[in-house]
Formats: sequence, structure tokens, C-alpha cells
Amino acid sequence: MLQQQTRTNSRGETYVIGPTGAPLTKNDLPPPNTGRWVIRRKAEVVAAVRGGLITLEEALERYSLTNDEFLSWQRSIERHGMAGLRTTRLQQYR
Repeated sequence: MLQQQTRTNSRGETYVIGPTGAPLTKNDLPPPNTGRWVIRRKAEVVAAVRGGLITLEEALERYSLTNDEFLSWQRSIERHGMAGLRTTRLQQYR
């Protein structure tokens, strides 16, 4: 797993580089009540955990995810990039 460094912006907020290449702060993360998980949101949560912005435990609790669900997102990104997170392509990437 590729580990990122956390950085601090001019407002003193900790951030990591998100999946689109833009800075990602805790305020930029999907809301806790997210019901529709699009590719970008999944990738943002994975990037936040990888970069140390939030812990795995925080992510699981905040988003009501199982460990297996999060790890499957992470594996899909590692193997196939963000396209691997498409639910319509799940069979193709297995």
C-alpha cells in the first residue's frame, strides 16, 4: 500500500492529495450519511486513510462500512485504478 504524507495548507488544515490530484481535507470528505457511493467518494475515503487524514477505524465508523468493504475498495484501486471501483465493471475486474 502506498503511503502518503499529510501536509498543512495556509489555513492550518491538514490535507493529503486526493484521487483527482487536488488537496483533500477532512472538510472535503463525503458526509457521514452518504448513501450513494460514487467512484470519487470511495477513492477520497481510501486516499484519506492512506494519507493518515483519518484512521481506518474512523472511516469504518463514520461511514458505517465493514472492514472487508473498505479493503475491497482499496484493492480495486491498487489493481485497476479508480475505474476498478465501478460497480458495473465488478465482474470484469475480478
